Amino acid sequence: MNAYLDSLFSLHGRTAVVTGGSSGIGRGIASALARAGAATVIVARGRERIDATVRELTDAGCRAAGVIGDLSTRAGILAAAEAAVEPFGEPDILVNSAGINIRPSIPEITEQDWDLTLTVNTLAPFLLGQRYAPGMAERGFGRLIHISSQQAHRAFVSSGIYGVSKGAVESLMRSEAEAWGGTGVTSNTLVPGFVLTPLNARLQEDTAKIAELAARTMIGRNGLPDDFAGAAVFVAGAGSSYVTGHSLFVDGGLSVH
Repeated sequence: MNAYLDSLFSLHGRTAVVTGGSSGIGRGIASALARAGAATVIVARGRERIDATVRELTDAGCRAAGVIGDLSTRAGILAAAEAAVEPFGEPDILVNSAGINIRPSIPEITEQDWDLTLTVNTLAPFLLGQRYAPGMAERGFGRLIHISSQQAHRAFVSSGIYGVSKGAVESLMRSEAEAWGGTGVTSNTLVPGFVLTPLNARLQEDTAKIAELAARTMIGRNGLPDDFAGAAVFVAGAGSSYVTGHSLFVDGGLSVH
């Protein structure tokens, strides 16, 4: 074991909560944090996928647990927040990856569409951060990590209400960075490009569009959940202590092409 690298990137002794951690980008991040040493709690809606993810991680020698949580209501968010501390205690790392991506056109967005999207994508990260960050600050270490979107920065493949919610998440990140500055708690976002996950399965049916999006990157392919492992471990660990209020694009160069 390289002691220097361990001091920068090891998450041994840390506890993480990852919402949406049973699929897609969230699963890739949960796996990375657990394999880097963090006791990791996966919060998601479906028991089957939670159990499969936890089983994979525990079979690999990691500490992992799962919590069924519904982030579509305030009561559900608060209940999930309390349930997630039961397996391993208060978290040092919170990853907000759970998201909903419905794409009605702007004239067709209903109040229900708006409320559901903003609750899952924006209110849940706010309430979870509000619940956990004070304890992080008391202990002198905390990492608030949000999964954002290209739509937070530009209109892109019918951004609609999803883009609104992710723009708000990036503003929340900056506000959290300001609020917790100097306490050892940081807040940052990871900004994906187009990543092949269940969240955008419908768009993946359009093979021409998928190829077009891959061509817009500088790497020449669309993203995969495992592409977020290194970035997640970095922003979760001690080596990123001077990085806060930052949006890190993990997008194969799509945003600058």
